[in-house]
Amino acid sequence: MEDKLNNQQEENKTETRQEHTGPKNQDENTDNASDHMKNKTGQQGKKEKGKLGEDTAQTMENELERLQNEHLEKLAELEKKLEESNEKFLRLFSEFDNYRKRTSKERIELSKTASADIIVSLLPVLDDLERAAKAEKEQDQGNNGGIALIHTKFRKILEQKGVKEIPTVGEDFNTDYHEAISHVPAKDKKQKGKVVEEVQKGYLLNDKVIRFARVVVAN
Repeated sequence: MEDKLNNQQEENKTETRQEHTGPKNQDENTDNASDHMKNKTGQQGKKEKGKLGEDTAQTMENELERLQNEHLEKLAELEKKLEESNEKFLRLFSEFDNYRKRTSKERIELSKTASADIIVSLLPVLDDLERAAKAEKEQDQGNNGGIALIHTKFRKILEQKGVKEIPTVGEDFNTDYHEAISHVPAKDKKQKGKVVEEVQKGYLLNDKVIRFARVVVAN
């Protein structure tokens, strides 16, 4: 009987220990599950944050690349416009320089030949003075008279203005300066193609022909 009572007490103690132990194990299991959920949630959050960071970095990289491309396109466009402007400037500068040189040359030539019409109109007077001076010299037996002095003075004034006589007799016939009005047989080979007689004097004004010399050429 006493043994039976002891067994009953042991069973009661065991049940009591089980009753106290059960909830504690249950709490531990709950805590473990909670920790596991937290760890899982933390890991998922880290993954999401990492993915979000990668997406942001990729977006920024794409935007940076787009801006760089736009910058390069604008730079290329500006360089093209600059090159076109430089070419236009050089072309205009070249045209202006050519115009300046041309007008300067024309102005110089005009200043040299501005009096050409007046001088050309005076050449017949010079011819008459020369013929009169020769006639006067022949009549006075080689002495120079007043007409000869006027002729000399008049010719020097024209020379000061740039008027020069065109060489004729003994020179090779040159169509740039001479006008052949007649041809005669050459006396020898050396005379062939040369001017043998001057019919009318020719003149240059600042090295430009204002009247061709009328000559006779030997053939």
